Amino acid sequence: MPTAVLTDRERTAVQAYLRLLQTVRAAFDGPPDGRRPPVVPTAALAEAEQALAAAGLAGNEEEFFRMLRGWCPEA
Repeated sequence: MPTAVLTDRERTAVQAYLRLLQTVRAAFDGPPDGRRPPVVPTAALAEAEQALAAAGLAGNEEEFFRMLRGWCPEA
């Protein structure tokens, strides 16, 4: 499989998604103690959505996840 170089906008979208994923994981990791946020922070979700749209990836999940696997295989 050929390696593609991500554009700045694509890289930003992947990085925003990874931050969102880390936020969700952090919210659900650890024992239940009543201190976890009930939802993903609005700012984290908005950042990911804006970055995906700016990279032209909104509604193109297959292409996005291909780039994500190339950038961060363990995600």
